[in-house]
Amino acid sequence: MSTAESAPLAWFKSSYSGNEGGACLEAAVTPGAIHVRDSKAPARAQLAFPRAEWAAFVRFAGER
Repeated sequence: MSTAESAPLAWFKSSYSGNEGGACLEAAVTPGAIHVRDSKAPARAQLAFPRAEWAAFVRFAGER
């Protein structure tokens, strides 16, 4: 594992998340992937998507 892969991720909360709690998504960007997790349970599982797949998802979601 390289140093970049072992470094802690810099998580940020979705700009659509409010301060009242509820369903929130956090993301972290690395050169090879976009990582996502539930902000209410940050120690639990997270997902990682290749950047191209994440971009396709965002485009698709924007069409809805």
